[in-house]
Amino acid sequence: MKAMDDLAPPDTTPRDTTTPTPGALASLIGLSRAELAAEVAPIGIEGYRVRQLWHWLYHRGATDFRAMTSLAKPFRLALAERYSLDRPAIARAQTSIDGTRKWLLRFTDGQEAEAVHIPEEERGTLCVSSQVGCTLTCRFCHTGTQRLVRNLSVGEIVGQLLLARDAVGEWEAPQSERQITNVVLMGMGEPLYNYDNVAAALHIIMDNEGIAISRRRITLSTAGVVPMIRRAGAEIGVNLAISLHAVTDALRDRLVPLNKKYPIAELMAACRDYPGLSNARRITFEYVMLKGVNDAPADALALVRLLAGMPAKVNLIPFNPWPGAPFECSSGNAIQRFGDIMAAEGYASPIRAPRGRDILAACGQLKSESVKGRPSAAPAAPTA
Repeated sequence: MKAMDDLAPPDTTPRDTTTPTPGALASLIGLSRAELAAEVAPIGIEGYRVRQLWHWLYHRGATDFRAMTSLAKPFRLALAERYSLDRPAIARAQTSIDGTRKWLLRFTDGQEAEAVHIPEEERGTLCVSSQVGCTLTCRFCHTGTQRLVRNLSVGEIVGQLLLARDAVGEWEAPQSERQITNVVLMGMGEPLYNYDNVAAALHIIMDNEGIAISRRRITLSTAGVVPMIRRAGAEIGVNLAISLHAVTDALRDRLVPLNKKYPIAELMAACRDYPGLSNARRITFEYVMLKGVNDAPADALALVRLLAGMPAKVNLIPFNPWPGAPFECSSGNAIQRFGDIMAAEGYASPIRAPRGRDILAACGQLKSESVKGRPSAAPAAPTA
């Protein structure tokens, strides 16, 4: 059973933009436009020059101030003396037999999280983490076996996208040839329990003069932090995905312990009130298929009743196993039967093809070895 102190309220502390080690140069990655302007004003970079700097950071993906040739050389030298453009370090890179790529990222304090790039014929999706570990302990999720270590900063969230674009070499590619077209906040952590940093990072990612990924191509997935769903809709407006997985409170309490705080009825009400909800912009409900647990025809019919009248689609996710997992994946026939029932009632229910299972990069398989240190313990030192 989940302890109540694990169902922590959203983080309301002032957001960090970096996690520097002593003596390290502060990074400019993760600063908003206003923060960037205030930061570099003392060295004389103001007005349109700030706009040029922003363009180099997020449109051109510069990793070296010397490359910023539209800025005068004295400005470039001053920036290099004071700041860095560092991305997270890659502690380990893996590529699946299906082309999925996973990076174990090490941050400046030695903590680690994972990000995944899933290439497809018509698009490429980057799965981004928002926390090291997770506040929640969803029983089917490998990340849920790792307790929360800390929230990721704005720079660490944005840095995952910058690093991925570096890795696939697409900064100079036209939009039509981009390998990273979509971003999903479905990696490690509960995004709405790191709301301020996630929101700030997404505003940078959506900025039309920078990375410029449309809010229509960004999806935030939550286990159901009800009060923050409404706020996210009003302030960010990206696509919403709900990690549902059960149609009764009794079962969802067991699979997704956050349900004890925000039960299904409250969650569905928040979804129906989500700004911009329409048939053209549906909410996605994620439903992991667990053999003998939630995959019966009666569960499908109950889900239809639960979603009645709501523009929605349901992603049926074959359970992706991980070491020590307490569940098995539903049979192919059971998953197909479930989807057929949903489709007959007018709900698109695609079966998500597992990607990256062989490198533990599929949905629910992410985890790092980071642990929360004792107050007296020094942060782990980064390694090469």
